[in-house]
Amino acid sequence: MYCINKKNILCAIAITSICLLCAAGLFGYFSAQWYISTYGNVGFDAVLYSWFASFDSVESGLIFSYIKGAAIPALTCTAAACTALLVKPQKRIILHLRKYRYTIFPFSKPMAIFLSALICCVLLHPAANTIGIFSYVETTVTETTFLQDNYVDPNKVKITFPKQKQNLIYIYLESMETTFLSTDLGGGNSVNTIPELYKLASENINFSQNDGVGGFSSLYGCNWTIGAMVSSTSGVPLKIPLKLTENYYTKSTFLPGLTTLSDILHSNGYYQALMVGSNASYANRRQYYQQHGTDIVYDLYTAREDNIVPEDYFVWWGMEDEKLYDYAKQELTKMAEKQQPFAFTMLTADTHSIGGYVCQQCCNDYSEQYENVLACSSRQVYEFVLWIQQQDFYKNTTIIISGDHPTMDAEFINRNIAEGYTRKVYNCFINTIATAQNTKNREFCSLDMFPTTLAAIGCTIEGDRLGLGTNLFSSTPTLCEEIGIENLDQELSNDSEYYTRVFLQLS
Repeated sequence: MYCINKKNILCAIAITSICLLCAAGLFGYFSAQWYISTYGNVGFDAVLYSWFASFDSVESGLIFSYIKGAAIPALTCTAAACTALLVKPQKRIILHLRKYRYTIFPFSKPMAIFLSALICCVLLHPAANTIGIFSYVETTVTETTFLQDNYVDPNKVKITFPKQKQNLIYIYLESMETTFLSTDLGGGNSVNTIPELYKLASENINFSQNDGVGGFSSLYGCNWTIGAMVSSTSGVPLKIPLKLTENYYTKSTFLPGLTTLSDILHSNGYYQALMVGSNASYANRRQYYQQHGTDIVYDLYTAREDNIVPEDYFVWWGMEDEKLYDYAKQELTKMAEKQQPFAFTMLTADTHSIGGYVCQQCCNDYSEQYENVLACSSRQVYEFVLWIQQQDFYKNTTIIISGDHPTMDAEFINRNIAEGYTRKVYNCFINTIATAQNTKNREFCSLDMFPTTLAAIGCTIEGDRLGLGTNLFSSTPTLCEEIGIENLDQELSNDSEYYTRVFLQLS
């Protein structure tokens, strides 16, 4: 019979502590390495937001990638480390120093605990540094009044709509950047994988950092999908303080103190819709749009109800873009029949990392799968634009095509793009009412898309600024141009009591 006594309890505690310390260090280390190799350096705020978002809508390939790239190596190394620390072989390694003898191996319990703690610390420090925890902590204790000093409240600015209100179709292309253009066109790739998008940008309005087709910078709080959607529709980054991150998802409001593009359009009689091919509730997208004036949200679940896909259909993040565009055509046709202007926002997903999703329309023209997916995305959005232009409602409709953020397929970038190349996010404005004074050699970011979108559909904005954004159709310099991209990025990352109090409405 096994006797439970104080010695056995202490032994069990010691063994458990050793295993947990080794596992914590190794899982932290391999998880950090996997995250950076998969997504690149997107900042710890994006890591936090992803962690507290629902995992039931995450693309299965990412889960398998994590298991293969982080979980299995961590478990294997943990088993090996624990075995080495706890094994009791018959033979011992003894060090003789004069008249003293020291048992080097096997390790005593105190020594094993010390070594496991050392392993944990040695591994967690570089892991934390890799994903930016230290810099994140530094910014959370660095208070700034920058946002308070520079924020232009849309409620305090005169925004005048044209007599004939223009419809708006806003297409967010997942991870689409001008980096995918060939180097001779200003891109960073050896070949042009997005020729149709290049054609659209060349023949319409494209705001660029150079003389050719270019794009905007992705800054702090704007460099993952929901952050990009918030920043481009409100002029402020997405910032959820660390101490509030988990609890904030259970609240019934999302950025309740923020006045967004959807709020402004709603108050001016627009019927609005958001369409995504995944679960719209993922990362609070549904919550953000519905609570700020959007009338209806379409996603994978409504697509099943509307017989766009079968009841049990699920690929990639939900359904592929091919079916999303068919769904969009169906609903846009219905919206155009309403006796009011409409604003339709959609988000694609096929070009999400890692490697993108190969649909039935994808060709095999390039050596890498991701390039073929990018090319397919370019063709599909081009065909969608042509369809829109053939509709009766097009004459009163502005189309905006924009990437949400740079791709997080870090391995593809490392393989194909030269180190030091400055990556920019794609943008294209079609059938705008406003005429741009200067589209080239501009420095701007997603914050500027907020007032620029309103200007594109014919609104005049007093002072040409909303939020932290600047109307790019005007000659007014952006904050990127005034203080520099790096300085603006740093200011956005610092803690802001004004943001917490006004936009989050938390004390």
